[in-house]
Amino acid sequence: MTASMTHADWQALAGKLQFETRAFIGQRFVEATSGERFPVINPATGETLAEVVSCDNADVELAVRHAREAFSRGEWSRLAPGQRKRTMLRLAELMEAHKNELALLDTLDMGKPISSSLGDMAGAIGCIRYNAETIDKVYGEVAPTGEDSLGLVLREPLGVVGSIVPWNFPMMMTAWKIGPALAAGNSVILKPSEKSPLSALRLAQLAQEAGLPEGVFQVVPGFGHTAGKALALSMDVDCLSFTGSTGVGKQLMQYAGQSNLKRVYLECGGKSPNLVFADCKDLNAVARHAAEAIFHNQGEVCIAGSRLLVENSIREAFVERVLAHVESMQPGDPLDPASFMGAIVDEVQHKRILDYINQGVEEGARLRAGGQAVSPIMGGYYVAPTVFDGVTPQMTIGREEIFGPVLAVFGFDREEEAIALANDSEYGLAAGLWSQDIDRIMRVSRRLHSGQVFVNNWAGGDMTVPFGGVKQSGNGRDKSHHSLEEYSELKTVWMSLST
Repeated sequence: MTASMTHADWQALAGKLQFETRAFIGQRFVEATSGERFPVINPATGETLAEVVSCDNADVELAVRHAREAFSRGEWSRLAPGQRKRTMLRLAELMEAHKNELALLDTLDMGKPISSSLGDMAGAIGCIRYNAETIDKVYGEVAPTGEDSLGLVLREPLGVVGSIVPWNFPMMMTAWKIGPALAAGNSVILKPSEKSPLSALRLAQLAQEAGLPEGVFQVVPGFGHTAGKALALSMDVDCLSFTGSTGVGKQLMQYAGQSNLKRVYLECGGKSPNLVFADCKDLNAVARHAAEAIFHNQGEVCIAGSRLLVENSIREAFVERVLAHVESMQPGDPLDPASFMGAIVDEVQHKRILDYINQGVEEGARLRAGGQAVSPIMGGYYVAPTVFDGVTPQMTIGREEIFGPVLAVFGFDREEEAIALANDSEYGLAAGLWSQDIDRIMRVSRRLHSGQVFVNNWAGGDMTVPFGGVKQSGNGRDKSHHSLEEYSELKTVWMSLST
């Protein structure tokens, strides 16, 4: 059904949606204690979709109390691994059954194309299934001891986990956070972005249907300075996991220090370099990948390949190939499966992107494509895919994270120069490397200061590969069994066998 759905089909389905707009606390959907609500805007049209409850300290405190009580009761934290696994697999099945609805909620909420949202749903469902399957496959350890003693290293859940997720991949980032935390046996309180809360609230309904016990999974919509801050300062939240800007990540670490020194796992900003050497295979295909790396999801991607570093001997020809691909990546109606790009998430981000573009022109970069707002739908927030050439490391557009469809092209002559350019950033989330020289691949990939290096691809890797960064891109690792370990604590049990 999904593959054959047309633009008209998605429009018709959107007209039938019913939005849940209340917080999910304990095992009930409730109004905020303050009675406050905030509007959720469809960025494709500028129209208000719904008014969602705005949680603050009182609501978060109530959710934390329910989460702690659930953890202490042990209905989930001490449940046999096989039973937790079955419940989480049931949740994945329900997400699969409602994937069109969940994908559509994300598209309406933050403007991404429906084809992209469907891809996110596949990743989100796969994440929940993967973590469910790890529950009974990640073991503790037996320490090497003498015959008169036995040392056991046990992995136990942390307790109450606060998960704060961004608006650019609402459902997929939610799955990346809650999947391993729930699998480890924790109680989880999710704060979705105020720009995209609708799919999280629908997920709460599905989690309830799947059989997650009361207090084990709760959703508190609200703003970062209210609900997010309350989670970070809570003395009874044991761990905070966050994906978002570096500035907010730094603030959350301060809150952790001011409260109970809770664990804080961060996946923050990026200004990822994409290195193209003259010996790479099939320049046209590489140019298409380079364009997709920055224009996918309107460039609102933490690992977006926003810095394109091209060997000067092929640079002019390569940029021309990138520009040719840009023509097929223009923004359109997010409900149209043929649209490559959709709308920018809101008016604030729209203005921010355009301000960066103007600054790039003022600083002397060569504007090769785009550079302006466009209007495939009146009232929405759209920016044409934009390419700047002749960018230098001192230019603002070459250093700061824009979080929009803006590509900065640099040139280099030598391998050492390329490595220096790539590493000249406060960020270290991802990097790309295109070459057919295996010796160069091994040399350069080892020297790129980045949490992930994609060789002859961009954004590769499945759930078995950790995702995360270094430097000011954060310290957390989503995906793979490594994320499950982050939401567990080690307990050593030392037994004497001689008495």
